[in-house]
Amino acid sequence: MSGFDKYNLNAALISALDKLKFSQPTQTQSACLDKVLSGEDVAVEAKTGSGKTLAFGLGILNKLAAAENETAHPHSLVLCPTRELAEQVNYQLQLLARDIPNTKILALFGGVALAPQLASLRHAPAVVVGTPGRVMDIVSQGRLSLGGVRTMVLDEADRMLDMGFSDQVDWILNALHDQLRQNSVTQQSADRLQTLLFSATFGGKIEALSKRYQHQASIIRLGDDAARLNITQVAYKVPSDKRAYAVAAILTEKQSESAIVFCQTKVEVVELSEQLKLDGFSVVQVQGDMEQFERSNAVNLFSTNCANVLVATDVASRGLDIAQVDLVINYRISDDLDIHTHRIGRTGRAGEKGHAVTLIDDEDEIKLIAFNAKLNEDIPIKGGQSLRFHANRIKLPQYVGIQLDAGKKQKVSKGDILGAITKLAKVPAKDIGKIQVGPQKALVAVKLRSAKRILAMFREEKVKGKRIRARKLS
Repeated sequence: MSGFDKYNLNAALISALDKLKFSQPTQTQSACLDKVLSGEDVAVEAKTGSGKTLAFGLGILNKLAAAENETAHPHSLVLCPTRELAEQVNYQLQLLARDIPNTKILALFGGVALAPQLASLRHAPAVVVGTPGRVMDIVSQGRLSLGGVRTMVLDEADRMLDMGFSDQVDWILNALHDQLRQNSVTQQSADRLQTLLFSATFGGKIEALSKRYQHQASIIRLGDDAARLNITQVAYKVPSDKRAYAVAAILTEKQSESAIVFCQTKVEVVELSEQLKLDGFSVVQVQGDMEQFERSNAVNLFSTNCANVLVATDVASRGLDIAQVDLVINYRISDDLDIHTHRIGRTGRAGEKGHAVTLIDDEDEIKLIAFNAKLNEDIPIKGGQSLRFHANRIKLPQYVGIQLDAGKKQKVSKGDILGAITKLAKVPAKDIGKIQVGPQKALVAVKLRSAKRILAMFREEKVKGKRIRARKLS
């Protein structure tokens, strides 16, 4: 018997949970799901990766399924701080809603052309997932009505405020409440707006946001002390001009399957990435000056094990669809303990062991001492002179990535791709790793020895009666 059966969910959602193999609620879901489903306002403090999306997703979609198209759309609005998180949440909600008829879920975010998003709004979506700036822009143009919204979700609320979206969030929430008051006056609807707030930290700004816009909200705090027990932390004291060497040395010492290196600035990301490539590592980067498709490609290559080192600014500490990583390296210590916590929280997930290494100099040591004063267990400091880079110990990824110019909109599935590669290219299944299928493109992780054969097959053969362009991503 599934642990979700007790929540009296719509049958379509139970079916989706079964297909996704979600049998037991996480601690976060158990703590808040009853209140979310009953329509209460809830503010949840819980770490990234604790199952928050499923918690509010079930609430949104259960309410939507019960309405049976009797409500104006969009019915729900989810605000996220980054494009990557918006895409991730959008995809997860689509998976949950797969058995609910006529449920369109649409992502609206900046960094990409506006026109296709406006075209998608001609048929109103049931759920909008978006970044504050793009949603505000479209609403202010009169291209998106919030009159039917009955559930509002602020996901990673602390990150949204940290990134300077406070004014946009206020504008959207005020617009929602104004519309609700107008509806009440005209007796179009007497429904109350349910506001759900999820945040990894719950400081003064978040408390003020909750008090301003939530109605008698239940405050649920879930600590992450158990998760931190799975993470071994250490700091190395190194001169500033030796940081890149220290990163290379740590990577060859740990020989991790996957590692994220966090930098403070975009310039550091670019310079460190180039140096690590020269050293022989398989590296991708994520930073704010990159185009959206470049960022997506980088994250996809890393998450499919086609690259095993990701160098990024803090945009990657939250909101990217990246599972457990073995190692986190802080190229520079963060100015804030919460940000440090978010960074290292990419490792030590789901009961796995993780390692977090922070590089410091004399000036940074003061920050680390301040961190240690707030932590249950000090982060030990070691001398960087013990670190040695060994080029012959560089661990390279198992796979290379092949991108296909076809996806869900072309009716291409994982099964279609896998079948074509194994049957037409005669590549054994053991040479194929993860397959990701997006709206317009797909990414296939394959062993290097089979890459040429697969590329040749896509040049010469048709899949589902059509030619599909394929290229190897670097």
